Amino acid sequence: MGFPISVLGYVDFFRITGFNGFISFLLMSKRRGMPMTSKTDRREFLRSGLLTAATMVGATTGLLAPRSTMAQKTPDVVVSHGTDPAKMTRSAVEALGGMKQFVKPGQKVVIKPNMSFASGPERGANTHPAVVREVAAMCAEAGASRISVVDYVLNDPSACMSLSKIPEFCQDVPNTMVNHVKARRLFQEVPVKNGKELKSLEVLKEVLESDVLIAVPVGKSHSSAGISLSMKGMMGLIHNRVSFHSRYDLHTAIVDMASVLKPNLVVIDGTRILSSGGPSGPGKVIPLNLVIASTDMVAADAQMVALGTWYDRKFTPSQVRHIRGAAERGLGRMDLDNLLIVDVKS
Repeated sequence: MGFPISVLGYVDFFRITGFNGFISFLLMSKRRGMPMTSKTDRREFLRSGLLTAATMVGATTGLLAPRSTMAQKTPDVVVSHGTDPAKMTRSAVEALGGMKQFVKPGQKVVIKPNMSFASGPERGANTHPAVVREVAAMCAEAGASRISVVDYVLNDPSACMSLSKIPEFCQDVPNTMVNHVKARRLFQEVPVKNGKELKSLEVLKEVLESDVLIAVPVGKSHSSAGISLSMKGMMGLIHNRVSFHSRYDLHTAIVDMASVLKPNLVVIDGTRILSSGGPSGPGKVIPLNLVIASTDMVAADAQMVALGTWYDRKFTPSQVRHIRGAAERGLGRMDLDNLLIVDVKS
């Protein structure tokens, strides 16, 4: 016999919103006389609960935020819409001023996609190869001397490389190499100043020696973190990642890591999202036909959370603990209503 629906609802709700959001919901529920043990529908429980918690913590949804249609200052976030992954990627970056704003001739670039699972693009666990290729191509056009597409893979390396199709798509891009890393000798310990959980990180040396870091994650759910985007994806550039799950509070450790690994540019693949069953799948894959670009990793992740549907329901950025924590520490912004968000079509 499984858990009662109400218990499963509490588990899901706590995993996504964290302690503060959960306690806020309990307090409000008590004030309103909301039944706490009745066998209510699990989906309805989570829907009403999330709305209650969002009200108490002053969450900003961004779902109805007005979009700018005028040529103003550089956007905080760009959302590119279309059906061609490469064209959407290019138009998103061009709306930020183009790749030459981020990559100068002769510079060394590290591109961090999701390619750690042995599955094809249709599964949504890895970044779409056309998105990765277009980012690499724009770096080459900007004059990068070395472009390294890299991830710490979790499945069989050869299967990850072949099934993700990222090496295949990038093979004709000048000065570009696609690699997987795992050997400890390739990493170097660096301090985490003001870390709440972490005092140091073992970071890929190639990242430390590069001039530009570009995060290119796919939007997907995550069984431990709730949602995995650019901040969570930085775990593919560190060696001691297992400790995040076994030794530390995961969300706090992600924020600590994000204080060290700060991408110059974030490009999120929203051509389709793995809405459930993440990070590896199989799960529910939802086509969104969009790509998000920003220089602010917190804002980019917040926008993807707001635009997606996760576990058959909507979430606000503040309900994802590591996004809220990063914003509170000043690593970026999640107040989408106050950001300049521009929609473009490719």
